Amino acid sequence: MLTERQKLILNAIIDDYVNSAEPVGSRSISKRSDITFSPATIRNEMSDIEDLGLLEQPHTSAGRIPSEKGYRYYVDHLVKRNEISLQEMDRVREYFADRMLQAENLVEEAAGILSQLTKYTAVALGPEIYRTTMKHFQIVSMSPTTAVAIIVTSTGHVESKTVTIEQGVGPADLEKMVNVFNARLTGVPLHLLRTRLYNEVAAELTRHVDRFEQVFKIIEQALEPAQSHRVIIDGTTKIFDQPEFRNVDQAKHLFELFGDTETLLKLMTVQETGVGIRIGKETGNEALSNCSLITAAYTFDGKPIGTIGLIGPTRMSYGRMVGLLEFISQELSRRMQGLSGGS
Repeated sequence: MLTERQKLILNAIIDDYVNSAEPVGSRSISKRSDITFSPATIRNEMSDIEDLGLLEQPHTSAGRIPSEKGYRYYVDHLVKRNEISLQEMDRVREYFADRMLQAENLVEEAAGILSQLTKYTAVALGPEIYRTTMKHFQIVSMSPTTAVAIIVTSTGHVESKTVTIEQGVGPADLEKMVNVFNARLTGVPLHLLRTRLYNEVAAELTRHVDRFEQVFKIIEQALEPAQSHRVIIDGTTKIFDQPEFRNVDQAKHLFELFGDTETLLKLMTVQETGVGIRIGKETGNEALSNCSLITAAYTFDGKPIGTIGLIGPTRMSYGRMVGLLEFISQELSRRMQGLSGGS
């Protein structure tokens, strides 16, 4: 798609833009030691790269900035991963070594050190969301219009929530709902409950329950608490130190997202193995249109049990961020194994 010269120029533009947050012109690129082309040649190449949709030119500037497509090309073809210093590695190891932690606390501390080192917002899913399954579901009527929905997990934890019973839904409907729910979802990991609810339970409820829509709303209410406390977030305000996020409306949308645990859960459960990078609109969330989300799985006995991720501006040092996230997720996996007496 790009010539070697164009790759070199695109790489240089992104490097400069990451550092300056200002549009990059041909003269500044020509002053770099790794660029041997004249400003005129660079301008022509920048124009061609822009025609390919990899660069954009803000109307107030003669310089260029990377487009979302440009960042994607950079991440897929140009970025050098594992740009993490020995000092940062030592800091992560010392951070964990100084703390005697249980599994849930380990994940919180991992999010904390990730946010400290990157100056961005770190998000993680605790390991229990992958290991814990639904054991039993029950509805206890409190009045004609209210009931308590109870979910018992495989760890013995009991989650309960008061739900609203719409007019016309009787005890027989509730009993059928509970039977279908238990038959279909017993033994299902908590993080998959909603997916299985829509894919399997909904279809069966339509066959067995007359007031399907009203009953389905009860189950949706019941599942809310099973997910609300399992998302760990650290450094929620750090991203606002970046110049891209000084717009009040944009900051408001991000704050709303950081408080929406269900949406964060959906964003974080996409990446189950390895490292994933979603840029801008690839996240599928309007609040993150100017952000990138990098996620990595951490494991126990070689199987993914949780996810840790980073939310920052699209203008980020991807090589370093990926390197840090990979290292912290690997260190987190090793510490998890150590808690069980493994190697």
